[in-house]
Amino acid sequence: MATQIIARCLDCGYEAPFSPLASACPRCGSEWREARYDYQTIAVSMPVHLTRRPFNLWRYTELLPVRNPTPVISMGEGGTPLLPALNLGTMLGLEHLYIKDERQGPTSSFKDRQAAVTIAALKEAGLTEMVVASTGNVAIAYAAYAARAGIKLWAFLTSSVPAEKMREVAIYGAQVVKVTGSYDQTKKVAAEFAHLRGLYLDKGARSIPTVEAMKTIAYEIVEQVTERYGPPRSGVLWRAPDWYIQAVSGGLGPLGMYKAFIELKEMGFIDRIPKMALIQAAGCAPMVHAWRADSDKATPVLLPRTHITTLATGDPGRTYTMLYHLLKAHGGVIEAVTDEEAFHAMHDLAKMEGLSVEPATGVAFAGLAKLVRQDVIQPHEIVVVNATGHTMPVESHILGERWAKHVVLRSQTAASEEAAPPQEGLLAALSHISDRRYPRVLIVDDHAPARMLLRRVLQSLGEYELYEATNGREALAKARQLQPNLIILDLMMPEMDGFSVLEGLKEDPRTAEIPVIVVTAKALSPEERERLVGNIQRLLQKGEFLSDEFMDEIRQLLG
Repeated sequence: MATQIIARCLDCGYEAPFSPLASACPRCGSEWREARYDYQTIAVSMPVHLTRRPFNLWRYTELLPVRNPTPVISMGEGGTPLLPALNLGTMLGLEHLYIKDERQGPTSSFKDRQAAVTIAALKEAGLTEMVVASTGNVAIAYAAYAARAGIKLWAFLTSSVPAEKMREVAIYGAQVVKVTGSYDQTKKVAAEFAHLRGLYLDKGARSIPTVEAMKTIAYEIVEQVTERYGPPRSGVLWRAPDWYIQAVSGGLGPLGMYKAFIELKEMGFIDRIPKMALIQAAGCAPMVHAWRADSDKATPVLLPRTHITTLATGDPGRTYTMLYHLLKAHGGVIEAVTDEEAFHAMHDLAKMEGLSVEPATGVAFAGLAKLVRQDVIQPHEIVVVNATGHTMPVESHILGERWAKHVVLRSQTAASEEAAPPQEGLLAALSHISDRRYPRVLIVDDHAPARMLLRRVLQSLGEYELYEATNGREALAKARQLQPNLIILDLMMPEMDGFSVLEGLKEDPRTAEIPVIVVTAKALSPEERERLVGNIQRLLQKGEFLSDEFMDEIRQLLG
C-alpha cells in the first residue's frame, strides 16, 4: 500500500517528500534526516491489513520508504524466528531469554534487511549503479540483492575482511575493491569514488532506507513476544521485551530499532520502549569509552585492535551522540567484551543451543553474560539478543583470479594521517578505478527484464559504461550522443523496429561503424536475414545471453 513518505531534517526540521536521489536537506544541506509517515492513519489501518499478510519484512510496508515493492527482487527477507534459549537461559539464570535468529536471512545476516529495502528504493527510483563500504556482511547482502535487481555494485572492503567474505561478494558479480587501510579510511575512499563517478553511496545511518530497514526487526520482535506472552494490558496491541541486546560497530542497527520502538509507542501499539544493551569489542570501543565518561561525543579509535573485523568502526560520529541521548531517555547501557570472551560465548552458544554464529554475535552474548553478572539484567525480565549473522565460506575455485581490485593507501605512521589521509593520496589511490574511459555499451530493447538480464551479463564480464534505450528513436538519439563502442539491439520493437534502427545508424557517419549485436526472439525469414547481412556483428536468439560464444564476442569487441 503506497503512503506518503516525508524526509524530515534532524537539524533544521524542514520536511520534503522522500526520494533516494536526494541525499541532503534542500534547505540547510544536512545529510541527517529521518522518514516520517502518516502515523495516525496507519495506526488504524495496519492492524487490519496484518491479518492477511505473510510474516516477512514487507508486512510493514506502510512504514517503509518504498511505495511499490518489486516482488521479483524479494528473497524472503525478514520473518526470522524468535528462538527460546532455554539451556543458555538456565545457565545465566534468565527465565525469558530469546534469540532473534537473523542468520536465517537470504545471505545469513541481518544486513539482508538493509539491502532489501535500499535496493528496492533504488530500483523504484531507476538507479542502476551504487557504491557501498563494508566489513563483510553489508557487501554480501547488497551484492546478492543488486544481482537480482540488475544494479551494478562497487563494494569497497578493508583488506582485513576475511578472503571468504570477499569472494562471496565477488561471486554475485559485484566489483570488489580491497582497501589496505582501516574501515574508516575505506569509507572515505568509497565516498570519494562515488563522488567522482556521481553514484549513489550507502551512507549508513545517514541513508534513510538503511535506518528504516532495521526497524523491521523491532516490529517482528514485538509481534513474536506478544504471541508468547500476550499484550501487556487491554487496549495495547503488542508487548515489548524488557531488553534488546546487540553487538554494535557504527550504531545503525540500534538506531533503527529505536526508530521502530518510538513509532510503535507513538501509534499506541506498545506501552513502553525497551532498554537496550549495546556491546562493543574491547579492541575498538569508542562508544564504551565515551559512555563511561558520560560524554555524548566519542573519540575515534584510530587503530582498532580486534580480530572481529565486522565491529572495527573506529569513528561512530554523530550516530553515537544520537544513541547516547536515546539510551539516557529510555534506559540501557553500552559495554565492552574482549575477543576471547566473545569466542568463548560463540562456543557456549553452539554447545548449548545448537547455533553457530559469527563473532559479532559472540560479542553480544558475552555482553549479556557480563551484564547478568553485574545485576544489570534481572532474572524475570524478557531479554532478546540479536544473532546478527552466520558466515559461510565460498568455494575459491569458482571465481578464478582477478576477482578484486586493490587500493593501497600510503603507510600511516602519525595519528593525524590515520584520521585524515591527504586528499591527494585518495585521488591517486582511486585513479585506476575511477576514470570514465570504460567501453560504452548501449542496450536497446523495449522489454525491461531483457534489458536487466543483458545489464547483469555485461556487468559480470567487465567494467563497462552501460546505457539503455527502450525504443528505436531513443536508440538512434543515444547512439549519436554517446558514440558507444557496441550496441546490443532487439529487432522487434513498436514504432521503429531494429531494422529501421540499423538503417539509421548506417546513414549517419557518426554511427555507421559502431558494431551491433542483434538479439531477437523472432524466427527470421530468409529476406529478413538478408537485410542484416553486412550491417551487424552477430545475430543471437534470446536465451543465448549466457552462451560462451556471446560472452567471447563481447570481450573481443570491447577489448
